[in-house]
Amino acid sequence: MTPGNSSYDVVVVGGGHNGLVGAAYLARAGLSVCVLERLGHTGGAAVSVEPFSGQPARLSRYSYLVSLMPEQLMADLDLDVRLASRTTASYTPWVRGDRTGGLLVERPEGEATRASFRELTGGDDEYAAWQAFYAEVGRLAEAVSPTLMQPLPLERDVRSLVDERIWDEVVAEPLGRAITSRFTDDTVRGVVATDALIGTFASLDDPSLIQNRCFLYHLIGNGTGEWRVPVGGMGSVTDALAKAAVEAGAEIVTGAGVSAIAAGPDGAEVTFHDGSEQRSVTGRRVLSGVAPWVLRILLGEGEDAETKPAGSQLKINFLLDRLPRLRSGADPEVAFAGTLHLAEDYTQLERAYDAAAGGAVPDPMPGEVYCHSLTDPSILGDRAGSAHTLTYFGLHTPAALFDADPSARDVATARALASLDAVLAEPIADCLATDADGNPCLEAKIPQDVEKDLAMPGGHIFHGDLEWPWAPNRARLDTPAQQWGVQTEHDAVLLCGSGARRGGAVSGLGGHNAAQAVLAAL
Repeated sequence: MTPGNSSYDVVVVGGGHNGLVGAAYLARAGLSVCVLERLGHTGGAAVSVEPFSGQPARLSRYSYLVSLMPEQLMADLDLDVRLASRTTASYTPWVRGDRTGGLLVERPEGEATRASFRELTGGDDEYAAWQAFYAEVGRLAEAVSPTLMQPLPLERDVRSLVDERIWDEVVAEPLGRAITSRFTDDTVRGVVATDALIGTFASLDDPSLIQNRCFLYHLIGNGTGEWRVPVGGMGSVTDALAKAAVEAGAEIVTGAGVSAIAAGPDGAEVTFHDGSEQRSVTGRRVLSGVAPWVLRILLGEGEDAETKPAGSQLKINFLLDRLPRLRSGADPEVAFAGTLHLAEDYTQLERAYDAAAGGAVPDPMPGEVYCHSLTDPSILGDRAGSAHTLTYFGLHTPAALFDADPSARDVATARALASLDAVLAEPIADCLATDADGNPCLEAKIPQDVEKDLAMPGGHIFHGDLEWPWAPNRARLDTPAQQWGVQTEHDAVLLCGSGARRGGAVSGLGGHNAAQAVLAAL
């Protein structure tokens, strides 16, 4: 495919979900828009694929749940997307001496949740602390969420809306202090802590507070923090976004690898290769859906290895002939429906961080699992009812581990499976389906795979460390790009991806906010 014109109002570099959101908003506003996507398809990390030959299951290969995409954004673009709630929020198997059980958190929480806390801790105090903490976090989420589709508020304006204690705990001090002061049980502490570590390599006491920022983003989506299942798989979301952009008049060119962006005072020229020859188009504005580190290279500013982001995750996709039984005796259709925590007690998380920081693959490996097909069997095709998917996301597996030791991939995968087997009454290997060649249906992806497949530097799923979703009190907010948190050093080039302030996860916020900045400027 080739662009229909040589110049546009807006050229979007990257056809991931954020680029598609920006294109749809701008095309709906009457601007001419061209999206250039390196791969042969749009969607970026938010795609569905059939990874196992001979099996019809369409798995969400990379991104897999949705929380931060505002319902207002979905309504604005008339997206034909359904997000289904999970009946279980989380289930965490535990062992205390000769006692085994599981901490169940329902959605919504009810008497079974209270009883589960009581069985683990021997009383009601820990559950009362849990309810109090999340009620306060909920009020913080209710204050922040409405601002995400508005120009950046100042920090002091957001702070004035919430209780001083929760602000200090979540925003001002390392999150580990709040967790260890609020809760006494190691398992409960770990369940709280995991939201701070998704794709983020940090101790819970890290003074940089990157764990706090990760925690906040995981709990503010639509004011509730609920993570929902995209019916049809994650590809259904980006397919709907691509349709919305095209129907509004945007052109989408796939197989167009951008190699340079030349920014000028009145616009920018974007050079790309279409598979046969080098071409270029110009835009009054360019929206960059690639990571800021990659954008600097495209702008000719050089490759700075010292500032390159580094991801930290192990993603494993499974197709099973049946769900495995659990040692605790819990119903697998309850335990796997939400987030099943593995080796994620607070002390286990901190020991795993220390091991990985020292260059060793953690043992046991902390991670979490959920079953998409329990909430949405449609992704299984004609295997619905006779198979299930599992998605595993491992923590504290920084890219440096795999750079240093090529065998670390196999070690990390084996330890992830061991952490899962430790809570099962039967080996997960006995439940795996096989592909057309008789191979087990298991696919493992490390940060290096993310970089190779998606050009995300270092395999960092957020394009770099997350930022607070507000502006510092002394920030300059003179231009529309600054006001929306999408500015670069070039007026004609704006961030629209996960690297924008308020970017990260499948939210579309980067695309929405960049589009608003363009409309305000043009």
